[in-house]
Amino acid sequence: MSNIVLESANLTRTYREGGNSVDVLKGVNLAVAAGQTVAITGTSGSGKTTLLNLLGGIDKPTSGHVSILGQDLSGLSGSELDRLRNHTLGFVYQFHHLLGEFTAQENTAMPLIIGKRPFDECMERAAAILARVGLQDRLNHKPSALSGGERQRVAIARALVNDPACVLMDEPTGNLDGHTAAGVQDLMHGLQEQFTTSFVVVTHDRTFAARMDCSYLLANGLLQPSHAGD
Repeated sequence: MSNIVLESANLTRTYREGGNSVDVLKGVNLAVAAGQTVAITGTSGSGKTTLLNLLGGIDKPTSGHVSILGQDLSGLSGSELDRLRNHTLGFVYQFHHLLGEFTAQENTAMPLIIGKRPFDECMERAAAILARVGLQDRLNHKPSALSGGERQRVAIARALVNDPACVLMDEPTGNLDGHTAAGVQDLMHGLQEQFTTSFVVVTHDRTFAARMDCSYLLANGLLQPSHAGD
């Protein structure tokens, strides 16, 4: 399918612990289409974050392949992989990982700055994205002056600033209270309708997962279709 932006084929990941081997992933197949929202659920320790790190090129599989926009990550050099990730992927984590000494606008612009775009262009784009997430009045605020929900909105803006093909989210609402988490979920769905970006979200929140286009359960190292009541 030509509209597949992120794909894994027979993905495995084995870790060595002492003299033993632990098979965390045992052959995961996943295809994410352009603009699609995908949830991945599973118990703690089931390998959800490991899978997300492999999909994002942060970790390397024991076997199998990951491709982004048709490019097999295993065939790329370190610099090529960094460039591809910077231009095609966004990342949001449970903890925002904002840089405390920089403003919301500077934090949001960071992927563009790293990509060596003109500074004025970086800041203009960051301001525009922050306005889209409702933070146009917080451009010059540092993370310590923002609420938890606002910090996560900045993290989402940072993930979207490069207009990526796909955003990977690891428990993006796991550190927020219920009301704030619901607001971030609503924001994500609103943004997904505005952009052509796909979202792959690891979450324990079944309500959040049920709002996605499709949901998968990771269990015993394998990914299988899930349903709201599972």
